[in-house]
Amino acid sequence: MPRQSPYRIVLSRDEQRILVARAAKYTRPYFEVLRAKMMLLAAEGWSNDAIARSLRTRREVVSLWRKRFFEERLSGLEDHSRPGRPRAFSPRGRRQRQSPRV
Repeated sequence: MPRQSPYRIVLSRDEQRILVARAAKYTRPYFEVLRAKMMLLAAEGWSNDAIARSLRTRREVVSLWRKRFFEERLSGLEDHSRPGRPRAFSPRGRRQRQSPRV
């Protein structure tokens, strides 16, 4: 039996316009495009399982973003700060400091 999400997504015109633009912009980071597509499909009434299959991700991931969007709207699709100590060196800086192998 398919699960029904308790978080029904209904988009305003502005939210719809912003999400459609994000979903179509392949120069944006992949996670932003994917989250926008998830919310557009959720607004069409798709189940989390169907969205996950369509976008080749896990149902738990869709469920997480659907809940965050329901509670926080567009700002919920942004990454929250992560716990732990911040990086001491950026990934780019690390690559620049490595000496070439001979």
